[in-house]
Parts: sequence; structure tokens; C-alpha cells
Amino acid sequence: MSEALKRINKFLSEAGYCSRREADKLIEAGRVTINGQVPEKGTKIAPNDVVHVDGKAIKNNQKNFVYLAFNKPVGIVCTTDTRVEKDNIIDFINYPKRIFPIGRLDKPSEGLILLTDDGDIVNKILRASNNHDKEYIVTVDKPISQTFINRMSGGIYLEDLGKTTNKCVVKKINSHTFSIILTQGLNRQIRRMCEYLTYQVQTLKRIRIMNIKLDLPVGKYRELTQDEFNELQSLISDSKKTFNPKVQVSRKKTD
Repeated sequence: MSEALKRINKFLSEAGYCSRREADKLIEAGRVTINGQVPEKGTKIAPNDVVHVDGKAIKNNQKNFVYLAFNKPVGIVCTTDTRVEKDNIIDFINYPKRIFPIGRLDKPSEGLILLTDDGDIVNKILRASNNHDKEYIVTVDKPISQTFINRMSGGIYLEDLGKTTNKCVVKKINSHTFSIILTQGLNRQIRRMCEYLTYQVQTLKRIRIMNIKLDLPVGKYRELTQDEFNELQSLISDSKKTFNPKVQVSRKKTD
């Protein structure tokens, strides 16, 4: 019987409700029940247990997942908490199935973010040990020096986070604009790095996540192509998946 038990956060993730991290937050907030009782984090459930989130029954019977690429506008918040944040990414996209963003992109920033209803793939992409690269184009408030490029590339100690950024690839595009490829996802990392060097970010756009490139107008989304999905799966293959889903893909972009 114990082999059939599953942690509640994993259950919600595999059901396509949210990521495991978000599931833990829902549990801590008392919004999840198992057989009518509010569980603790780490609680395991049996196949016949009844799980509710905010009073809605959750069933793990999903086999076809959706994977979206979205060009997030400035001012939209990457949260699934539609009750608190009116400018949230979920209401903005208004997708017919429940989806959630993979990672975050700050409210003042724009560009590529992936969304899905596959909680398993979220965990694999977000694992820091996988070192998945993300590329950004950044404009700052004053001319970029070679010292700035060298310091940004070599790693900067962010005192308020107590961490030193990993070495990264930084290239000057013009006097006030540079590109940067990160393998970390520290909170407001690029903005903090620039502020340490007395620069202020004026615009910040993410143009690539691993093999997925930004090719959409601001505010539009599309499904990943099959080729994109296959390559993405290859890049994150160091993490096991419960099963290989039938991916919903398309080359058609939204109007």
C-alpha cells in the first residue's frame, strides 16, 4: 500500500493544477484539503483520497499537456493568484485551460516566459543545478564601459541576497545596451547587478529560454512547436519524468 502513496504537492503537480512549489504555498495557506482535512506539507495521499483546492475537487487524470511561449508586456505580474493581483498573467492570457508560468519575469520587465499545465516539467526547468541558460537584452541609463562588461561577466556579490552571481556571458550592443546570458534565477538579478555598478536599468527584455526564442509581438502567445518541445525535453533529460505526454503543439500564433 505504501508504494501507492504520493506526496500531496506531487499529486497537484502531476494533475496539472500548479507546480510543487506553488502547491506547498497553497498547503501552508490552508487552501488544500484531503478528505476534508487540512494537511501539512509533505503529507502523502492514497489513490482513493479526495483532494480539494479552494473547495474544488482535483483529479489526476490529465494526459495531454499544453506548453506556451508568451511575450509578456511590462506591467503584467507572473502570478497565478488572480484574487490578489488584477494585472496577473493568467487573466491577461485568458487561456481556456488552467496554466501557470514556469519561473518569473519581473513586472517592469518584458519578454519570453513559458507557461504550461505540466507541473513535472516546471520542476525540471527550475532546478538550479541544471544551469539552463536565459538570454536578455538590457538598456541602462549611461554609457557602458569595458569595466562594466568585465564586472558583470565575472560575478558580483549581492550583499542583500548573500550570494555571488555566477560567471556569465555579457556583450555590448551599443553605448547603452548589452546582452546577458544567465544560468541563475536570483530575485531581480540583472537589476541588482547593474545597481551595484551604479547603473540603472531602463528596459529589460528576455529573448530566449534555452532553445526557445522570442518571436512574438508583445502580449501574444503561441504553442511550442514539436521540434521545440523535443529539443527542450532533450535539454532537461537529466531529470526523469513520470511519462511522456502527448504535447499540444502548433505553429500558429494568436491574432
